[in-house]
Amino acid sequence: MKKLVVMGGGIGGVASAYELKQAVGSDHEIILVSDNPWFEFTPSNPWVAVNWRKPDAIRVDLDEAMSRRGIRFIHDPVVRVRPADDQLDLSSGTVLDYDMLVIATGPRLAFDEIEGLGPEGFTSSVCKTDHAAATAQVVEKLCEAPGPVVIGAAQGASCYGPAYEYAFILETELRRRKVRDRVPMTFVTPEPYIGHFGLDGVGDTKGLMESELRERHIKWLTNHRIDRVESGVMHVTGVKPDGSDAESSTLEFAHSMILPAFTGIDAVMGIDGLSNPRGFIPVDEFQRNPTYANVYAVGVCVAIPPVGKTPLPVGVPKTGFMIESMVTAAVGNIALALAGEEPRHRATWNALCLADFGDRGVAFLAVPQIPPRNTNWSSSGKWVHLAKVAIEKYYLHKVRKGTTEPFYEKFGMKLMGAGKLRGQA
Repeated sequence: MKKLVVMGGGIGGVASAYELKQAVGSDHEIILVSDNPWFEFTPSNPWVAVNWRKPDAIRVDLDEAMSRRGIRFIHDPVVRVRPADDQLDLSSGTVLDYDMLVIATGPRLAFDEIEGLGPEGFTSSVCKTDHAAATAQVVEKLCEAPGPVVIGAAQGASCYGPAYEYAFILETELRRRKVRDRVPMTFVTPEPYIGHFGLDGVGDTKGLMESELRERHIKWLTNHRIDRVESGVMHVTGVKPDGSDAESSTLEFAHSMILPAFTGIDAVMGIDGLSNPRGFIPVDEFQRNPTYANVYAVGVCVAIPPVGKTPLPVGVPKTGFMIESMVTAAVGNIALALAGEEPRHRATWNALCLADFGDRGVAFLAVPQIPPRNTNWSSSGKWVHLAKVAIEKYYLHKVRKGTTEPFYEKFGMKLMGAGKLRGQA
């Protein structure tokens, strides 16, 4: 019996554990290790940040969910991966051996790369559910004492959807509270244009997103670097197409939410052959680390080069569609390796994103995610908001019940089948 260990209790980690159990049954031991005692449906965090959801509504107890499927759960952060020894050092002092390892940890949030950024500084976050819950308290104060708002992403960020979502969801909430007229809003981003998303746009995301910002009277600054943040003041610098600095300016705010750049987690940082200089895990076409063949990686922790050169660093997002595809490929190849066979499963790396704006939203589908694409589609409407609500409900049910159906792929194919892609499918 082999010991198959999964690091991380998010979308990629939970899906990996469930699919491994389905693939190998009781022939091998499956262990999920996480620094969190619960699964959190991260896409719902912007709703938590405006009190449309409570944290408990989007969490699932991992011990209970894993035990239901015969998967061992360890709530104990990994402090170091030792791939040469096939071992994990846990914060409790425990050393956990493995035969196969799936790294699905997500990122480290690099707030420290910009002075004053983050919940321990002067800006809020929706990256974690606890962060979003704290943001909700700030929003309540904002509604009591309205003032300017600055929302966006820092240079090097690779997940822009939640920043756009939060800007529009907050704008919707402010209108409902009848205080929108007293809250000037600015969106600041390192993207070369609105709707770039780290993907050089998908379909007409540039036009769609600019139109939404204009309609809601939200100003924007693209190609902007955040230099530092002080209490109520953000110092930013515009960057020219050649990368040189343009004008610097200050943005005053009563509330700010900025998504940080990501790195790999400390447990893998600086390990030669396992991670790159930013701590992300290089993988081959089979989701295996090129140096350590019994180590696989899925999700945000995977190293993916930028789509193209931009004046400021702009990372590539890993959406649910891509993550599920990575998981299915990794699990399939682990099963083959256990049977003594060579890997043959490859991830499709497509992107499906539903960006909710509170009362409507924008959706895009890129097949494959990295250009050139066979499908390059985007659309908007109230149906996106309704679909996002349905996805939340379905995915939490999926985690609680331990199902392995690749939901995002199924939903993407349904979009195509419904004819929403106007012949592009």
